[in-house]
Amino acid sequence: MLDSESCDGTREVAARHGAAVHTIARATFSHGGARNRLMELTAGDHVAFLTQDAEPDGPDWLARLRAGFARGGRVGLVCGPYTPRPDAGASARRELADWFGAMRDGVYTAADLEDPPTPGATTFASSANLCIARAAWRAVPFRAVAYAEDQRLALDLLRAGWEKVFDPGAAVIHSHAYRPVAQLRRWFDEFRALHELYGWVAPADPRTIAGTVRAEVRRDRAAGAPLGAATGYQLGRAAAAAVGTRSGALPPAVRRRLSLEGRA
Repeated sequence: MLDSESCDGTREVAARHGAAVHTIARATFSHGGARNRLMELTAGDHVAFLTQDAEPDGPDWLARLRAGFARGGRVGLVCGPYTPRPDAGASARRELADWFGAMRDGVYTAADLEDPPTPGATTFASSANLCIARAAWRAVPFRAVAYAEDQRLALDLLRAGWEKVFDPGAAVIHSHAYRPVAQLRRWFDEFRALHELYGWVAPADPRTIAGTVRAEVRRDRAAGAPLGAATGYQLGRAAAAAVGTRSGALPPAVRRRLSLEGRA
């Protein structure tokens, strides 16, 4: 495992369980750079990635990821979905079900990319649940970016002629139960990254936001979410999207305060 100078006992617990623990400086950490370092520390032809808060949802998780490389002629990356944890709220559970349910089981190529590329099934990848062919990584390594290094890698691989496979059966248990302020800051980071990667800008006019929130709340309610919780969730998400995709207009100190990772 690779640890960025954590202070919560992670390194000690991992070492007690026999893990090889490597450390990088927190001051120089980037998500892409950390994953390139992990690739350097490994030796297999295929390297699977999990984050510290994800775990395989079944005994055949790794086998299914590995089998994905035989589904195409030049597969560089195989990924799977998330299964929400029991403490996930109804809105978050519905969001994950809709997001991954819309993805096609199979091979994605550069021919599937929109022009220009947009966030979606073709470019989706997550460091919480993916496997990379070393040959593909050598040709197209992670970029040393602060966020969305996984989706950037998928886009770079497709553009370079590699293929991506999505296997809905290769799931990991992964969801977050943030408190409201932390959830807003997490969304800010995520939507800021989508803008940086794709140039996508979320709607900001009140009429459009209100219409989107009403539609999403109805879907959340159908999934069992209480009205108040669903409304708060969707309002917060829409507001964070509007601000996060316009973060370049904010002073660095404000961006740092809004970011869950403290990124200016």
